[in-house]
Amino acid sequence: MPDLDRTFAALSDNTRRAIVARLAGGEAPLSDLAEPFAMSLTAVSKHVRVLSDAGLVRITKRGRTRYCTLEATPMKDAADWLEDYRTFWEGQLESLARYLEEEN
Repeated sequence: MPDLDRTFAALSDNTRRAIVARLAGGEAPLSDLAEPFAMSLTAVSKHVRVLSDAGLVRITKRGRTRYCTLEATPMKDAADWLEDYRTFWEGQLESLARYLEEEN
């Protein structure tokens, strides 16, 4: 489960989630990813490095520019893990609905 731990840890930060959301639209230069954030390019680079270390982002260098691409497989693995709990939550909601119906 260490890969899953890294995925959830990387996605626990709202800046990193925003970067992932931006990359869902396609590859982007690191400088473009940094534009909407009120932080330095170095700070954004650190966020991207966390995503890269978790396997969520691939960084390629072309010339002097670093490009970032989303690697969604770790998120699929996390979604699959969460899916296992769907039945539990659906059962809990159904039990609550039955209880509320009986009370009325």
